[in-house]
Amino acid sequence: MHIPDGFLDARTCAGAFCLAGAGLGWAGREVTARWSDQTVPMLGVMSAFVFAGQMVNFPVAGGTSGHLLGGVLAAAFLGPWAAAMVLTTVLAVQCFFFQDGGVTALGANVLNLAIIGTWSGYAVYHLLGRVAKSERGRFAALAVAAWFSVVIASLAAAAELVLSGRVSWKLVVPAMGLTHAVIGVGEAFITVAVVSFVSKVRPDLIHRPGAIAGVTPSRTIVGYGLLASLGVVLLLAPLASAFPDGLEEVAERLGFAGQVAEPMSAPLPDYAVGGVGSSALSTILAGSIGTLLVFGAGWALARLAQRFSRRSREVTPQPDAS
Repeated sequence: MHIPDGFLDARTCAGAFCLAGAGLGWAGREVTARWSDQTVPMLGVMSAFVFAGQMVNFPVAGGTSGHLLGGVLAAAFLGPWAAAMVLTTVLAVQCFFFQDGGVTALGANVLNLAIIGTWSGYAVYHLLGRVAKSERGRFAALAVAAWFSVVIASLAAAAELVLSGRVSWKLVVPAMGLTHAVIGVGEAFITVAVVSFVSKVRPDLIHRPGAIAGVTPSRTIVGYGLLASLGVVLLLAPLASAFPDGLEEVAERLGFAGQVAEPMSAPLPDYAVGGVGSSALSTILAGSIGTLLVFGAGWALARLAQRFSRRSREVTPQPDAS
């Protein structure tokens, strides 16, 4: 659902950048206010895993493919504020290093996926989770939330296309909504599968409302998380479906696919390393580089937030003991 350059007009892109910036500013303040030492390693690990997961397109009905968005998945471990930072890190690396998503549309992609999709999905999870009394009920709430995050993000993208004058409401809303309602089933399955597995082996890593996370994961856990991300790239990324994703399929069907502008040059366009004879090996190498790059970027972003958190605590006046 990465919007390329050319699909949105300049006014819509500018407005999306402003809204995304405001949302990320709010997210950053919440992360620093709710700081936990677990944020640093987990933000890096989740960024790497979401990046790797997004490389694996799975086929759905009608010759269309979908892939993990990962907003609710990241929020299940880090809460919605840090999850927005995870998705933003992934989207920025995809845009500038892999030509996945337009530079001018980066604000819209962040707004749709990192802000609207993640926060609205987590809100659904939080509300339904308060009603659910059993572990099965909480996983059902998680599945609904993950599915909803995909659909609401697709409708946000549809609204931006309409505001840009590319297509009419009556055509794009049902097309995007129905297509991504099917893709959302895959999102729900992947999210529940990952969270249920981790909750069995390390339940302390699951986010609890009121804090960013629980205990600080060991180097072993961080290493396992990074290896799992690289494993997804190694084993699954070369098997990704070649079908167009939901937005691409809708664009072709409704006739605005030709609006795509020439993308900015990038080091690893289309997730491929030049000069490698095997397409599978090329994808694996590019995905591995991207996974490590996103891991480092997520870690660095968390370190930066940690500094702001410490400074804010140092300047906050302490209550008078007397």
